[in-house]
Amino acid sequence: MSLTIGVEVPALAPEAPRRADWYALYTFPRHEKRVAEQIKRRSFSCFLPLYRSVRRWKDRRKELELALFPGYVFVRMALENRLQVLQLPGVVRLVSFNGQPAALPSDEVEALQRRLSDGLRIEPHPYLRAGRRVRVRSGPMQGLEGIIVRRKDRCRVIFSIDLIMRSVAVEVDEADLEAM
Repeated sequence: MSLTIGVEVPALAPEAPRRADWYALYTFPRHEKRVAEQIKRRSFSCFLPLYRSVRRWKDRRKELELALFPGYVFVRMALENRLQVLQLPGVVRLVSFNGQPAALPSDEVEALQRRLSDGLRIEPHPYLRAGRRVRVRSGPMQGLEGIIVRRKDRCRVIFSIDLIMRSVAVEVDEADLEAM
């Protein structure tokens, strides 16, 4: 046992909690549900947006739950914990720019979570960049911005997540929209 005389040893400060951001994980094809399940088992927040689709075969019809963004699962974690997630079977990599994992805007992910929990009919749509931009003034999608598309007397707004270059379409009442 040794004592140090004349030297003040600072008290260890409690470690500050790490900031957890939302990240997009790229998965093997059709492994999204398995990866999401494993992430939850490791006590990380995970979001896998699903939509219902009816598939028809010669002898039957079946309603399936499919990934809204095929090949992607969203995970909320502190960046220093990424190795625990990247080692899971079915995970390919984190979506990154210039070698650095890119965090998703948390308000966009949380808004999508709220909208899906409201039971809105949302389906995948080809990624759009150009078009007439609108903001939803009222209704369940209030505050979100997207591109308006008209199809057979119906008005759809295409919401895009630029980081993963994927879009979803939602039918809205045209009276709820305002031009940007």
